[in-house]
Formats: sequence, structure tokens, C-alpha cells
Amino acid sequence: MSTISVAILVTQGFSTYHVSVPLILFGDTVSEKRLFRRLLCAEKPALIWSNEGTAIQVDHGLEVFSQVDIVIVPFWEDVRKRPSRALLNALVKAREAGAQIVGLCLGTFVLAYAGLLNGHMAATHWEYEEHFRALFPSVQLNLNELYVDDNGLITSAGTAAAMDCCLYIIREHCGSRIANQIARRMVTPPHREGGQAQYITHPVIQKTADSRINMVLDYLRLNLQKPHDINSLAEYASMSRRTLTRHFSKATGMTVVEWITAARLHRSQMLLENMDISIEQVAEQAGFQSTATFRQNFRCRFDVSPTEWRRIFRGTRK
Repeated sequence: MSTISVAILVTQGFSTYHVSVPLILFGDTVSEKRLFRRLLCAEKPALIWSNEGTAIQVDHGLEVFSQVDIVIVPFWEDVRKRPSRALLNALVKAREAGAQIVGLCLGTFVLAYAGLLNGHMAATHWEYEEHFRALFPSVQLNLNELYVDDNGLITSAGTAAAMDCCLYIIREHCGSRIANQIARRMVTPPHREGGQAQYITHPVIQKTADSRINMVLDYLRLNLQKPHDINSLAEYASMSRRTLTRHFSKATGMTVVEWITAARLHRSQMLLENMDISIEQVAEQAGFQSTATFRQNFRCRFDVSPTEWRRIFRGTRK
């Protein structure tokens, strides 16, 4: 197997972690033999400093991009700042030359600025969803995956997902045995189940511009454990069933049932993360009629079970 050349972009104020992940995984220390040839690149080769006070000596310019197998953009400091024309052109030329182009975390924004992701699917950190969608409406943003490979354009979700993405690339080029071996040395799973959906916050609307709907929301929040139906809520709000349904949807963007389910799921998250009670008790206190219904709704919304959620966020197997 021939050595695979990998160019890693380093920018002023780079993130030490984001750059170190591909630097280590595509290096010589985690595999038995040299599989990759790393080239650190910058617009102006020099000693480049991170915001954390570390520095990297970069010896190659952007012209290297069109000469390698893989180009990695591991970081971008300001998603609203358009990269230089020189950098964007270098990425386009690399793509035209047949290189895989990789954007880790916010590095995805750089690929999108270059126009490489137009019409393609991509991933990035969930906290920057609104920024990304506003800037790049032609890109199909996927926040349910840790990484996305769309025809050699490979992008990943936030911080820790960079390692998953790099291991995927190694697996594709070198096979599962080598990827698994490297993962073991890094003491990380060779392939993590699930995506980043469970880390995305889903705030439940608390207040609206409609005072009558606010009164209903306040009542529901205080009584989530009780069963509710449209008729009883309409009577509580002194509105007809049809009027309540129309006003509720207009004010919250959700149906009554959707809001109640979202609120109960949000409460269940808090209970799982902070209370030492059984899953059955969580379901009851969150207002679900049965544990089975709770489990089904929870997995449908967050793509993990309540038990897995507790393990992820509390480090417990209970």
C-alpha cells in the first residue's frame, strides 16, 4: 500500500485540539508503519501561534493542496469571515485534481465558502446551524450524523467528532483492521454509534405574543404530569376548541400535542441527568402515560434510549 499524502491547513489563532487530531491520527506514532505523509500548510509558511499559546512550524504553502490525496481544514475561527481568495482557489484546484477535501467542525464553513458543498450534504457543529443555513442555502446540512462523506467531500460535527471522522477516512483508505488498531491505541471506539442529535438543545417555547396562549403554557408547565385534552384546555382558556388550536399553532409553531410532548421530553432529560430515580419514575414524573410510550418518544426524538442518555450525560449505567 502506497503512502497517502495529507495536507493539513494551519491558520493564525488555530485551535490546538482541532489541529492535533489529524496531526496525530495521520502521523507515525499510532500505526505500526508509515501510512501517511503529513504536510502542514498555510498561506504564508511560518511559525504559527494558536489562541492557547502553542505554536506549529509550517513549512508548506497552499500550492501543496493540488499535489496531495487528502486536504484537511480542521478549524475556522470566525464563521462569518470569508476566507481569502487564495485559500478558496487552492481548495477548488485540489478538488479538481482529485483530492478528498475534509472540513472538521467549523472547517466545513471554509469548504462551503469555496462553493464545494453546493448541492452536497454536509455536517458541522450543531450550535452553528442557523449561521450555516443562512450563509449556504444550497448545502444540505445534516445534523444527525457525526460525519458525512458526499463523494469525497467529508465534513464532521463538533470537536470530538473530528476523531470519528479521521478514523473513518483511515478505515476507507487502509481498512478496518488498521483503523481499529489505531483506535485502540487512542483508547477510543473505532466507530461510535449515533450522531450529534442527542447533544442538540431543543428549547420549549415559554412565552409568546399571545397572552391567552401564555396562560395555557404556564398551566401546562405546572401540570405536565396530568393528562390533557384540547377540550379541557379550551375550557380553561375560555376559548373554543377550534380557536385554541388555531391560536396555539400560530403562537408557538406547534400543535398542542407537539408542545406537551416536547415539554415532557425536556423535563425527562433534566430528570435523567440530575435525579437518581428509575426510568419508570422518570416517565411518570415527566407526564407520560406509560414507560413504553416514554421510551418510544424519547428514542424517536433523540435517537438514543433514556438509559443511554443517562449514561452519556452522567457516566452511569443505571
